[in-house]
Amino acid sequence: MSLPQPVPPSWKDLGKSSNDLLSKDFPFTSAALEVKTKTPSGVVFKVGGSQDNKTGIITSDLESKYNHKPYGFTYTQAWTTSNLLKSQFELENSFAKGLKIDLNTTLQPDKGSKSAVLNAAFKQSGFHTRAALDIYKGPTFTADTVVGRDGFLVGAEAAYNVTDGKVSRYAAAVGYNAADYAVTVHGLNNFKTFTASYYHRVNSDVEAGAKAVYDSKVTHGGVALEVGGKTVLDRVSGASVKAKINSVGVVALGYSQTIRPGVKASFGLALDTQKFNDVTPNVGPMHKVGASFTFES
Repeated sequence: MSLPQPVPPSWKDLGKSSNDLLSKDFPFTSAALEVKTKTPSGVVFKVGGSQDNKTGIITSDLESKYNHKPYGFTYTQAWTTSNLLKSQFELENSFAKGLKIDLNTTLQPDKGSKSAVLNAAFKQSGFHTRAALDIYKGPTFTADTVVGRDGFLVGAEAAYNVTDGKVSRYAAAVGYNAADYAVTVHGLNNFKTFTASYYHRVNSDVEAGAKAVYDSKVTHGGVALEVGGKTVLDRVSGASVKAKINSVGVVALGYSQTIRPGVKASFGLALDTQKFNDVTPNVGPMHKVGASFTFES
């Protein structure tokens, strides 16, 4: 008798371990600050802001989130400094076990722009599928499915433009997830872009990963490659160091530490080894440095 199969990751989470390792906790493009608080009734407030190191533009947003667990209902409302109002309504396991329905809307009154996307996701043992309808754009219907068995994963995605009556985008992926490593291969953008990613948890303190991207539209440069790793320095304080390098010679370093319960600091540095001493008048130094601070109560 075969054992019950775990729920596979969703389409967007295929290769997530490698993507997170190579992208998160490298805050070298901006200086960011985030503050989270939670009321006794369960309402979560979040204020976040960041300043882009290149343009100097400061963006921020105020978000509130209410979760009513008995009914599986979550409501999120956000307001940004660009006067964009964002709302999200979520219902999970309310109509059927494993079914989640949510509606995402945005409104920018001064420009008269708006959007609304209706999403549905259903997951069971060995099966995870999602569907989305972009009401104002197209409208466009997007669906993806991932099936898994014994660690092997197969997924596909397609987008259908209702107005034009044709498939506007399709993609597929295969992968394998084990307890300590994962391998994923994607064919994206109508099979014009191909990616392969690898993640390995060497031990409880060390992680390694790599990602290769081939874009058939690019006539030069070949395959873009990025490889990186993470090591935990102290589990009590959560101190860790990450490093990565890509095929164009950019080296990035990241350091994160929980200073005290609820306070996390991250620092990032990127060095262009091919232009180590160059300074472009209109752009500035080729190297980047940044920081991120999170306060949570």
